[in-house]
Amino acid sequence: MRRLVWGLLLLSSWQFSAQELYMPRNIKKAYENGTRDLSGAPGKNYWQNKGIYHVDVKVDATSKIVSGKETILYTNNSPNSLNELAIRFVNNLHKPQAPRSGMVSKDFLTSGLHIKSFVVNGKKYNVNSENWGTVEKVKLHSALNSKAKAEIKIEWEYPLSVQSGREGQIDPETFYVAYSFPRISVYDDYNGWDMLPHSDRQEFYNDFNDYSFAITAPKNYVVWATGDFLNPEAVLQPVYLKRYKSSLKSDKVVHVANEHEMKSGKVTKQNKWNVWKFKASHITDFCFALSNHYVWDASSVQLKAKRASVQAAYKPDAKDFEHYVEWMRYNLDWFSKNWPGIEYPYNVMTAIQGYADMEYPMMINDTSIPDDFQDARLTADHEIAHTYFPFYMGINETRYAFMDEGWATTLEYLIGIDENGEAKANEFYKNFRVKRWINDPSAEQDQPIITMSTQVSGAGYGNNSYVKASLSYLALKDYLGDDLFKKALHHYMNNWNGKHPIPWDYFYSMNTGSGKNLNWFFNNWFYTNNYIDLKVTEASQANNLLSVNISNIGGFAIPFDAEIRYEDESVEKLHFSPSVWEKDQKQTMLTIPITKRVKSVNIDGGIFMDYTPQDNKKSL
Repeated sequence: MRRLVWGLLLLSSWQFSAQELYMPRNIKKAYENGTRDLSGAPGKNYWQNKGIYHVDVKVDATSKIVSGKETILYTNNSPNSLNELAIRFVNNLHKPQAPRSGMVSKDFLTSGLHIKSFVVNGKKYNVNSENWGTVEKVKLHSALNSKAKAEIKIEWEYPLSVQSGREGQIDPETFYVAYSFPRISVYDDYNGWDMLPHSDRQEFYNDFNDYSFAITAPKNYVVWATGDFLNPEAVLQPVYLKRYKSSLKSDKVVHVANEHEMKSGKVTKQNKWNVWKFKASHITDFCFALSNHYVWDASSVQLKAKRASVQAAYKPDAKDFEHYVEWMRYNLDWFSKNWPGIEYPYNVMTAIQGYADMEYPMMINDTSIPDDFQDARLTADHEIAHTYFPFYMGINETRYAFMDEGWATTLEYLIGIDENGEAKANEFYKNFRVKRWINDPSAEQDQPIITMSTQVSGAGYGNNSYVKASLSYLALKDYLGDDLFKKALHHYMNNWNGKHPIPWDYFYSMNTGSGKNLNWFFNNWFYTNNYIDLKVTEASQANNLLSVNISNIGGFAIPFDAEIRYEDESVEKLHFSPSVWEKDQKQTMLTIPITKRVKSVNIDGGIFMDYTPQDNKKSL
């Protein structure tokens, strides 16, 4: 038997105050300026800039050179005149002199971006990109005024690295082409130009732009990309065009092309070069992949408002990827209906077998794990969950990685319960996520989650971004209950869909969406050096009441079960939500009605693993 025991809920009225949660000076200024609001919604003066990108890009499979021409129509929606443009090119990470978070091999290194031409509003700029890092400023000849537009034209090229990670050569004839074009960095309301360099640890922060791509690929290379595939008739031969089109309406897996067909030259039009066209609007990034020998599977899934295409491209011996299309059909439907319970927002999702276990808008690049289908499937679940965080909402992953990685970890766990059962999901979550944090007492593990992601490194970065953040979201779900938690979560997501939330927007949106002042909870989880460590200090029985004193040594406000063993060896489990810590986060007294003599009581946090579980039990 399993009873639920809930602590008292805070029902009193409250008002928001910026002073209740610490804010850095620049964030306070954004709230004072009215670009953000203490209700959690975008403020009356909220703005964000936008680019419309038209990109012609060519991939030479022999030289491994990516070259392109792009035109950007950039709108300055800010209240400020811009005297410079910050240009971001992540792939300059491959330059030998680039600062990186770790060691790389020689195969990782390239010469980086070479800009051939740079033109703003018809005026040519003398730009030397030889000494550029991952982000550099170009001083404008004349300022770009508030509410004005500028046309930027850039011609460029760069080499694909031999070593494949988030992008590069997966093999000599398969390429993942991501972060492949110079872009205008984000100019926002709390930091101005985003000038943080990419170090290969923290991830990305981009504006919501419109992208039209024309990708020139060699004969016999199939291209998969972000966005809607505009011209399949121009690049696919009839048999394969028919198969591809049938997949767009099918619930069954369609084998669009197998390895033999790809290698035989039957799939694409037999021009020396084919131009593949794709378009995606109001999205934070664009990427593509191409291969002349990957297997191509496809299907689609009917969601409430649309049918979404699901595709996979992989080596023919990848046993897990043979299941990817059916897995992805399932998780697009599950995420839409369950958690987060918002319909998958795009028309396509494509998985490429690579090395990164990395998300991109409408695409994922995953390692093959053929010997562990549970792990392989959860990898796909995690990366596709990123559709919502950071893409549905334009999260600044570079500064606040916990705002997307924590949620993807949580959604991976929740769908894993459905796919594998609660016991296996809990075991995987504890072994893969929690153990390495809770069992490591080193100081870097217990930095506050709110710490900017660029200021923590190693395991401290990973555990803040993934583990502790995810546990905080699951603890809040337990505290509020599923219905109210989902209501508040949707309030947050609806506030910031297509915009750029920061942690305080999450905190205040959840307050408003739930109708509760949760600042005590956010202070506890995000602003402290807490960890998980409960201790049963005393347990006693008086007549029909069991009293249990619990000290919260570690400090986090977690849910837990009290397992009561009676003298007749029967066992009862009672669940306590984080509400028991609301008035006093250092200790709590459980008073439990009972009808039999108690032998012992044990406190178990489940996935909220305890640092010293040996002091969680008391015998009476």
